This record gives sequence, structure tokens and C-alpha cells, in this order.
Amino acid sequence: MKFVLIDKIVKIEAGKEIIATKNVSLSEEYLADHFPVFPVLPGVFLLQGLIESACWLVRHSQKFASSMVLLAQAKNVKYKSFAAPGMQIRYTVTAKDIEENISSFVGIGQCDDQPIVEARFSLRHFNLAEKDSKFAVEDAYIIEKLKERFKLLYSGQ
Repeated sequence: MKFVLIDKIVKIEAGKEIIATKNVSLSEEYLADHFPVFPVLPGVFLLQGLIESACWLVRHSQKFASSMVLLAQAKNVKYKSFAAPGMQIRYTVTAKDIEENISSFVGIGQCDDQPIVEARFSLRHFNLAEKDSKFAVEDAYIIEKLKERFKLLYSGQ
């Protein structure tokens, strides 16, 4: 099962910052198990929202040069509260450094101006064809699909 943990990119400044939102809905499948009488977005999904936001910042900043943008390391992750159905999370991620193959960030997720998650983390980015040129077609396909999704998430292009 694939989860998409941001619904909209509100603002993006290439190489610097991204602000994205996630609306927590009771219809999301994982809430049936986490937890049935007290449904909240799992903490790992709160962190993933920060990571997804940063991935879009890398892609936008590097003009979709890499098909793969993946978590390399997460540090100092602090969970401060819960995100329940009906709440909107606002993720603000600031780039400390975006280089060719690695980048680092600080991020915060807030609901109603109250912090619920904070983290420092780094991402690595690459193309599959760097290891095997036969994957160049897959890289192109993935990048095209990512560009299509970006257009859905961000209308301020």
C-alpha cells in the first residue's frame, strides 16, 4: 500500500523552503487500526510528511534531475502531539544544504500553530541508470510521473 502524506504544496522557494499541508481524514485506512477508539496519524507518517515535502523541494530545486529521492538519515525527531481526523498539518521544511547527490533539512509539522513533529534529516538522490544504464527508461518514466503529480500538488508554477 502506498501512502501520499501531503495533499498540497502551499509555497516553494527553490533551494530554500517548502510549505505543504496534509488533511487528516477519518476515511484513511490505517486509522482503523491506529487506534480504533482514538484514531491518530501514526508518528512515522508525521515524519514521512516532512520527508515527502523535502523530496519535492529537492526535485523542484534540481529540475527533476533524479528519479530517486530517499531518506538517508533522520535525527532529533521529536513528537510533541497527535494529529487526529479533521486536523490539518502544515509542514515547513527548510533546506540546510542541497547538493548534487545529498541534501539536509530541518522541518516542523504544526496543527493550529502548535508543533506536533520536528526533525533534522538528510536525503540522497540519484538515478537508477547510474548503476546500470539499462534503467534509463525507468528513470525517464518515474520522472515524468513525478512531474505530473507535482502539477497536482502545486498550482503556483
